[in-house]
Amino acid sequence: MTFTDFSPLLTILFFPGGLFLMGVGLLYEWLDHKLVARLQNRIGPRWFQPFADVVKLLAKEEIVPAIVNPYLFVGLPLVGLAGALTAALYVPLMGLPPAFNFPGDLIVTLYLLSLLTLSLGLAGWNTSSRFSLIGATRALTQLFAYEAPFLLALLGPALVARSWQVSEIVSRNAGQWLIVTQPIGFVVALIGLMGKLELPPFDAPEAETEIVAGALTEYSGRGLALFHLGKAVELVVGLTLVAALYLGGIGNPLEFALKTLGLLIIMAGFQSVLTRLRIDQTVGLWWRYGALLVLLQWVIWIVWKGLSL
Repeated sequence: MTFTDFSPLLTILFFPGGLFLMGVGLLYEWLDHKLVARLQNRIGPRWFQPFADVVKLLAKEEIVPAIVNPYLFVGLPLVGLAGALTAALYVPLMGLPPAFNFPGDLIVTLYLLSLLTLSLGLAGWNTSSRFSLIGATRALTQLFAYEAPFLLALLGPALVARSWQVSEIVSRNAGQWLIVTQPIGFVVALIGLMGKLELPPFDAPEAETEIVAGALTEYSGRGLALFHLGKAVELVVGLTLVAALYLGGIGNPLEFALKTLGLLIIMAGFQSVLTRLRIDQTVGLWWRYGALLVLLQWVIWIVWKGLSL
């Protein structure tokens, strides 16, 4: 056995996947909190706060309520984190080629990113807490609101590249900043990512002033830490996907850092200036107009493409 025989395993477990991805996700989470705090004239957390929170939760006892299915209670955080980590296999993390790819992997990636929200919803339904039940209902309702616009927005670059494979889309659109030709799709994709991560103004499923911690009210210890890590991983994967498809691709680690951090700054700005939407506002406005605007952009692009031939 040689080192090259273990290279794929090391790539998945350490760099650029696995532990490294979770570390970068926690770092990006700190940057997001710090940026929002500074924009709101607050100091914000120190750089190691997300890491300290995860270590503390992993070290604490996990209390399993008596009136739950223990297998679902313990297994759902693992499924949510596994879905986010698996989605990372198909995107160009750190500007490196995807670890794995196949025709149609863009669709698989998008649905793997939804697995965390589905796990959150089931976790809330599995407990007897009213707060968890309301949080789960909001999370799943909001999922139906943003999933279609988010999916349609990321399919725009796929139509330009005539491929459903992430690596093919990135290579064929390399150097083309589709944010210029498809600005509506870019905005919808970025806002959809904020909804997927339940960031303000789409944080109704975990509104602390209303329902404590939402679907995760009954979670503590390891389960809460795994859900936290899943969201951190999903943040990096989502930013990478939007940057790769709309900002001319990602060719190296420096380009990865600049483009994803630029998107993070924009998201922090949105969080700072927008107030929380009610769940009916999220569903009524975002589902209705987000999807229609992306479809309208598709029609304009198809007509323009036909006239240019």
